[in-house]
Amino acid sequence: MKRIIECVPNFSEGRDRAKIDAIVDAIASVEGVKVLNVDPGEATNRTVVTFIGGPEQVTEAAFRGAAKAQELIDMRRHHGTHPRSGAIDVLPLVPVEGVTLDECADMARRLAKRMFDVLGIPCYCYEAAAFRPERKNLAVCRSGEYEALPEKIADPDRRPDFCGGWDERARRSGASNVGARNYLVAVNFNLNSTSVELAQEIACDVREKGRKVNGEWVRGTLKGCKAIGWYIEEYGIAQVSMNITDIEAAPLHVAFEEVSRAAAARGLKVTGTEIIGLVPRKVLLDAGRFYMERQGSAPGAGEEEIIKTAIKSMSLDDLRPFNPEEKLIDPGKIGTFAKI
Repeated sequence: MKRIIECVPNFSEGRDRAKIDAIVDAIASVEGVKVLNVDPGEATNRTVVTFIGGPEQVTEAAFRGAAKAQELIDMRRHHGTHPRSGAIDVLPLVPVEGVTLDECADMARRLAKRMFDVLGIPCYCYEAAAFRPERKNLAVCRSGEYEALPEKIADPDRRPDFCGGWDERARRSGASNVGARNYLVAVNFNLNSTSVELAQEIACDVREKGRKVNGEWVRGTLKGCKAIGWYIEEYGIAQVSMNITDIEAAPLHVAFEEVSRAAAARGLKVTGTEIIGLVPRKVLLDAGRFYMERQGSAPGAGEEEIIKTAIKSMSLDDLRPFNPEEKLIDPGKIGTFAKI
């Protein structure tokens, strides 16, 4: 049986193409690893890389990518709209075939230890790899972002799972968040507004965490969703930025409809959808079938037509062209790639 995992590291560099290429080259230097997608963001100053391979190959490639990122990215000079705590901000391992989530969690812990032991990068372990229940939530590990690290490292209850002092290497690299999780969809919903406040209000309406009302947390409408509101200078718009961690409980089209509803309640409109990285093909097939049924289209449409309907219905090409061949991944067929 093939054993395949996916890794989706987020590096805190989205503007310098030479640095991004060097990091990707370090990842791709491991035989048996295939880089599937590289998605840089100017305003977020962040790049998402997706690659697959056998467990040993992927964890080695992740380590090499981390080493190159530490060499090229100085967090003392980093600025971007996305929350971040380190040059290698998040580094999740995802089971694809012949590997369990628990096995990925063990690999993630060993990778985090190696990153600290060899590179001196402080590391939190999150989601399935968390050593503490509260650290299953990435937001807990990344609280205060890079700027809070000196204080957190000095606090026994808040310091990273693997770390030393606030030395030169730690100041340069910041802290990485290494974890294991199942597939998620990273997506931004574009608004016809520049208001961060309104975008944040909409995010609070829909995210599972919700918002505090009279000192009590009131949950949002979408289970398994995390969301924030921000302004993207690159596009001149506000967005609701969301991670859908349970794509069965909250399919993409359901999230789109909920954000649209919450936006309309404030006199706003969702003008388009921006998918970050890759998305499972099934997600767009489910969305396309939903919208075709709503439109009263005749059953029996082919996959290409269904996917086109999803792209147009959620305006996935609002900010840039959306190429299904580059953005869709089929976990059931991923093991057919060469050398894997």
